[in-house]
Amino acid sequence: MADDKDPLKQLKDLTQLKNQLEEIQRRVENEISVGIPQGGSVLGSPFLKGLLAGYVVAKLRSSAILGVLLGTVTGMYAAQNYQVPNIEKTVKEFINNLKKGPK
Repeated sequence: MADDKDPLKQLKDLTQLKNQLEEIQRRVENEISVGIPQGGSVLGSPFLKGLLAGYVVAKLRSSAILGVLLGTVTGMYAAQNYQVPNIEKTVKEFINNLKKGPK
């Protein structure tokens, strides 16, 4: 009980909390700058989806560089100009609705 009132211990605790909050803020800012929506994962990024789509096209066509480039540019264009839904969130909601059954 006497340790709870020690100002030095309280100051150390506050400093540790401040550092944790700054780290969380840095991570959120990095995710936002990369394009990861909050509450989403890396797979929720439209840029990554476009890159993966381009890779798949490249594997199907054997022109790897052109396919990846085309998919990346297409994903970036779609993400910037259209309201691209979060597929991961939509699929999870759909599966949850299926589990609940009809109303």
